[in-house]
Amino acid sequence: MIVYDLQCANGHTFEGWFEDRRAFEDQTRNKLITCPMCNETSVVPVLSKLSIKVGQTSSENECDKPEDLAMVEKAMEFLEKECEDVGANFAPEALKMHYDVTEKRSIRGTTTAAEEEVLKQEGIEFFKVPIPRLDS
Repeated sequence: MIVYDLQCANGHTFEGWFEDRRAFEDQTRNKLITCPMCNETSVVPVLSKLSIKVGQTSSENECDKPEDLAMVEKAMEFLEKECEDVGANFAPEALKMHYDVTEKRSIRGTTTAAEEEVLKQEGIEFFKVPIPRLDS
């Protein structure tokens, strides 16, 4: 088995496991690999971080560092302060702004895969920000 870090055309990075390099190339060529975040089938391998853990227990996690958590919280605060939360109406609101039906503004919300496809087809740029739950 071989493991690759992959990145889709929308910039999402994810991990893929393959029998060998040839299996990866075949699946890529036949568009059998899809991004788990946006279903994009155009993917390329990217450099992986080399990780050598010495004397670290399995319960320790690099993402649990206080400074990492503080950075995530700061980003979430910015989005909450600067972007209007339109919830599940993200796609309709983005379309209205795109066609000058409503005033352009910073918005945040949720979409379905079908809505994302419509936004892409209409030439509307957006990016997805996975927001972790910090209350658990």
